[in-house]
Amino acid sequence: MTLVLLATSPRVAPGLLSAAAWDALRAGPVYVADDAHPQVASLRAAGVPVTVAASPPDGDAVWLLPPGDDGAAFPDARVVVGSEDLPGARLLDLVAVMDRLRSPGGCPWDAEQTHRSLATYLLEETYETLEAIESGHDDDLREELGDLLLQVLFHARLAEERPTSPWSIDDVAAGIEAKLIRRHPHVFGDVEASTASDVGERWERLKREEKNRTSAVDGVPLAQPALSLAAKLVHRVEKAGVPVPAPSSPGTAPETAEDVGDALFALAAAARDRGIDPEQALRDAARRYVAAVKAAEAG
Repeated sequence: MTLVLLATSPRVAPGLLSAAAWDALRAGPVYVADDAHPQVASLRAAGVPVTVAASPPDGDAVWLLPPGDDGAAFPDARVVVGSEDLPGARLLDLVAVMDRLRSPGGCPWDAEQTHRSLATYLLEETYETLEAIESGHDDDLREELGDLLLQVLFHARLAEERPTSPWSIDDVAAGIEAKLIRRHPHVFGDVEASTASDVGERWERLKREEKNRTSAVDGVPLAQPALSLAAKLVHRVEKAGVPVPAPSSPGTAPETAEDVGDALFALAAAARDRGIDPEQALRDAARRYVAAVKAAEAG
């Protein structure tokens, strides 16, 4: 006597089953605990009788497991996988959760949010993700990336609810997918790129053409931290070949705000020339300082 357990994913459309699953179903008989099981209607429409029962019967039978159940409760039965999640399928669950939060009867706090009110959380989650990367805590990084992903999904949901010119998370995904394909002609086309430098230069050129930028510094976000801003500006200017040198550091200790600014800019430019991220270098120095302070306090 053989009990066959049919396992299916709740994130795959009913009826989209493997060949092995259909073979087992047609051999039958087929039973299910709940007539509302998402596969039942599709199976009956395909001519497969499905009987509702409180538990799996004795003898040869196919038992429809609840969606997502792996059949661990029936160790002696044979499991047939009817459908499995594709990579990224759990993102659909996250979309459904956001829909529940923003729909009537959902969360009052979530219902009140706007793009502007969420801006501070987007920045906060970005820094927390950076903190997880720097600390090297893998579990923290996974969690913080989830929090960051939530911000993207939240903003997309707000845009989807607009009465005019709405767009959704699918439009966000479609946009970045098209951009990646468009800017990687050496992968998706017949263009050759032998080095990472070739890829970077082509990316910047395509970006300028797509956005109709006329200045080397167009598109550089001026609101980013000052050291990374200075390094990015120098990088853009050098790439474009514009003959504007970065400010030089004064030979003496800076005394005015302008001297301090020029000195910091010069340090950022020097760091970039050596392949060093000045923003990261300063954060690392701050961490070393914190460690030294705590060591002194402990001593």
